[in-house]
Amino acid sequence: MSQDQVAMVVGVGGGLGAALGRRFAAAGMKVALAARGDAITGALAEEIQGSAYPVDVTVEAAVEALFDRLRGDLGEPDLVVFNAGAFQRTSVLEASAEDFERCWRIGCLGGFLVGRAAARGMAARGSGTIIFTGATAALRGGAGFINLAVGKFGLRALAQSMARELGPRGVHIAHAVIDGQIDGPAHADRAADIAAGALLDPNAIAETYYQIHLQDRTAWTQELDLRPAVEKF
Repeated sequence: MSQDQVAMVVGVGGGLGAALGRRFAAAGMKVALAARGDAITGALAEEIQGSAYPVDVTVEAAVEALFDRLRGDLGEPDLVVFNAGAFQRTSVLEASAEDFERCWRIGCLGGFLVGRAAARGMAARGSGTIIFTGATAALRGGAGFINLAVGKFGLRALAQSMARELGPRGVHIAHAVIDGQIDGPAHADRAADIAAGALLDPNAIAETYYQIHLQDRTAWTQELDLRPAVEKF
């Protein structure tokens, strides 16, 4: 099914974003990697024989230009994953409006701009998958997590609204609640947690995302949660 299909991952770091790119490429998809900078996307694109694009997801014109370039280079995307986000832990008593807005613009407004751009082409064609990477904070706001929770709550609402509107038009919208920390370069010093299976394996998440894309339209997932077996919830 995936041969010659086009996948784009928006928000690519050394963890989940990179794993998604590798999994989609392994399935034979033409893969586009989009991020603010090219520190990771350039090398990864070369590794998987994909394409790298710079984008600021908070700027409407930049997102529209990204999709125009993608369509010109590779074609209309069949699968788009919004994986961008920003978080700065702080007390609500000390949070700045600037940091609050920045996190919301990247994690929520960016999701809307990317989701809308992807959905327009998919709805016209009558097929496609859009997956939004969420977090535990999408379900409950924790102390010190105001800058993350507000954006993730909004992203979840976006996914629900899009699913109800676009599902009947053939576009599969899914929201993944990632309940735990994802293994990656930032956690290289947590050998004990890695050995205990306390961090999510990004390759396992990527496999789940790919399987969502393969689902038959009579049994679509709109939301799922993923966590390590040892995670308390």
